Amino acid sequence: MKYAKTIAELKSSGYKVVPVKDEIRNNLIHKLQQKEELFPGIIGYEKTVIPSIVNAILAKHDILLLGLRGQAKSRLVRALPSLLDEFIPVIKGCEINDNPFRPVCKHCRDLVQQNGDNVEIEWLGRDLRFSEKLATPDVTIADLIGDIDPIKAATQRLHYAHEEAIHYGIIPRTNRGIFAINELPDLQPRIQVGLFNIMEEKDIQIRGFNIRIPLDLLIVFTANPEDYTNRGNLITPLKDRIDSQIITHYPKSLEDAVAITKQEAWIHRNGRDIKMPLYFNEIIEQIGFEARMSEFVDQKSGVSARLTISAIENLISNAERRAILLSESTIVPRFCDLPSTLPAITGKVELVFEGEQEGSVKIGKALIGKAVRCIFEKYFPNPLQRKQKSNKQTGGLEEEKSDYNPILSWFASGNKIEIADNMPFDNYRNELGKVKGLREVTVKYLPHVKDSSFELATAMEFVLDALHQYSKIAKDDVDSTTVYKDLIGSIFQRQEETFEEEP
Repeated sequence: MKYAKTIAELKSSGYKVVPVKDEIRNNLIHKLQQKEELFPGIIGYEKTVIPSIVNAILAKHDILLLGLRGQAKSRLVRALPSLLDEFIPVIKGCEINDNPFRPVCKHCRDLVQQNGDNVEIEWLGRDLRFSEKLATPDVTIADLIGDIDPIKAATQRLHYAHEEAIHYGIIPRTNRGIFAINELPDLQPRIQVGLFNIMEEKDIQIRGFNIRIPLDLLIVFTANPEDYTNRGNLITPLKDRIDSQIITHYPKSLEDAVAITKQEAWIHRNGRDIKMPLYFNEIIEQIGFEARMSEFVDQKSGVSARLTISAIENLISNAERRAILLSESTIVPRFCDLPSTLPAITGKVELVFEGEQEGSVKIGKALIGKAVRCIFEKYFPNPLQRKQKSNKQTGGLEEEKSDYNPILSWFASGNKIEIADNMPFDNYRNELGKVKGLREVTVKYLPHVKDSSFELATAMEFVLDALHQYSKIAKDDVDSTTVYKDLIGSIFQRQEETFEEEP
């Protein structure tokens, strides 16, 4: 495509300049008609948030995305420039991307008056038509809108009220584009007041001088509802001027959560093969779901999706560290690696008063345990559930033997196994193989794992860890070593040790 270089060439080409909201609306309609994906990489919002955004754009509204942390608000905002034209014409060198047919800044008006249609133009890409600003208490009106530049005024011998003495802020420099303010309530109220004219009259005023420059913008804000009371306040008149307020949310299904983490997490490590069973991903995601329901976690602050992303990366890193130390070519996460996810959990949940007394590490371990139990029941029968079957001889019902009985009997006989964090895989697999009935139960409910020694061994430990979470067997974690043993025997042993310690 040949791009015009002057206003005259642009006119002869028949190009029409449309307001930015009409431009975005037209491109959105085209994508909808062509059945194109609107916001690639945004998962779980297909039937909730995205339709609301579409409606707002069709209505030519400015938008406020309201939601807790880690709900992809910034990602959504940064996806909006894809709805802009690939290039638009602007007067060459203009600081505020002036429309060649209707320039508004003093410099460009004078340029057109002097040179007419011979004024040069340039083509601005969509990436340069998007700006965002993180709202912080130190943001000033000058940062956003602009101020009089005394050095420019003195150098060019201009009066302070002269338009060319203005140093433009980030908002006018985004003219004919999309401007976003993240964490809007953190902006001081007096600065929020300065946005009134931009939202309603679509113009800016600087230092009280008679300078009014109409702007063509789509403005998008993001905010956390907790910020309204804790760190800042969104003033009501500004909120009233924002046309559409759209509520975001965390993933509603486990499948969406797994897909988001797989997309965002750094999983592939230096060419090493990674054997990561699906239930590991599901357990990590379930930790997030459990945290969002926990009475010990402050739900007003939310539980970011970054928790599960960091947790899966920590899990893989712990397995990678073991593979490096043992010179193994395959990275195989184990259930004894789950404690390595605690730094990702304790650093990303805010606890209520009761939770602080319990301790963040203890709460993190409890969340992991609940997640293991929840996902275990997706693949295996609940160890606490007693099944009954009809007795043909008596005609009554009798309790059906549990699949876990051979495992529990083996531990009840005084047997135990030890799994160390730095244990080579073959030793790890052989240690698990000692437990009578464990392999049979695992293959019965996860038949596909028998084709992979890696997946089979991990799944066998899955069963043992779950039986511990259901209080069927005991588990001790000491110095990166996990010991599985009989629960009753373990209780008596602790009592004996307590008696021996008493004077």
